[in-house]
Amino acid sequence: MDKIIRIGTRESQLALWQAHQVNDLLTAQGYKTTLVPIKSEGDIDLVTPLYEIGVQGIFTKSLDLALLNNRIDIAVHSFKDVPTQLPQQIVQAAVLQRGPVKDLLVYKNSTAFLGEPGYVANIATSSVRRKAQWLRKYPQHQLHNLRGNVNTRLQKLAAENWDGAIFAVAGLERINIRPANSIDLDWMLPAPAQGAVVAVCREDDAFCREACAAFNHAETALSTHIEREFLRTLMGGCTTPISAYAQITNDTVHFRGELCSLDGTQFLDISREVTVAQAQHLGKAAAEDIMARGGDEIVAAIRNAG
Repeated sequence: MDKIIRIGTRESQLALWQAHQVNDLLTAQGYKTTLVPIKSEGDIDLVTPLYEIGVQGIFTKSLDLALLNNRIDIAVHSFKDVPTQLPQQIVQAAVLQRGPVKDLLVYKNSTAFLGEPGYVANIATSSVRRKAQWLRKYPQHQLHNLRGNVNTRLQKLAAENWDGAIFAVAGLERINIRPANSIDLDWMLPAPAQGAVVAVCREDDAFCREACAAFNHAETALSTHIEREFLRTLMGGCTTPISAYAQITNDTVHFRGELCSLDGTQFLDISREVTVAQAQHLGKAAAEDIMARGGDEIVAAIRNAG
């Protein structure tokens, strides 16, 4: 194993944490590795809302290009940032065991405002999924865009006159920066593949494919496949509020999926349970059910609004 596996990563604290997980899994098998930090467009432009940039894979594009240009051998991504269609010549090599999947609210002073129907709270997030779900529950609130890595977003929240901001639990807990003034949003359905980390490599790189296959977590790989298939069938990207979560217990897959209008007033949801053996196309079937019940009209309206 004289070959040194070059692991490409974004430079944020969270991205480096993820890359180190892959690094440790490889070195535990005896592979030699090195980390190669690479800037992404998503890190450079911290002003434009994600849905206005319009690039699928804004946080993954730079790493994928480095992979195709042979500057790195493996790219490590937050799986929820990865487009449902991988670039040609790039394949999913391993999905790591999933971390926490929930979203949370970091609040400024207290959460009392959540129980005040007349209060117009100011809540920050750039996720159209989080915005839509929040507005469905709290239609009177004002939503603000919040971009940047998790550290930058926490600093921005502290500086602005907002009541709170929404984050992924995994993003804050993995790097030990979850504030005490935060609560899990148990009612909020997560993004497809939230809390999961994926390693990708070149399709023709048998060495890296074999190295990564050893730590692929089959249960997480199946759950995220179902959620991403649901997303892909609904033709959703950063601009469509789509949520999905597949959980496996005792050989049964419990799936929940949801499609929302941008303002949260319209939504369609679905729950299904199947055996693991029947689950391969669960995401597609669930999405087709939602489309047949009027989901196609919601998706068309979002596209026309854009």
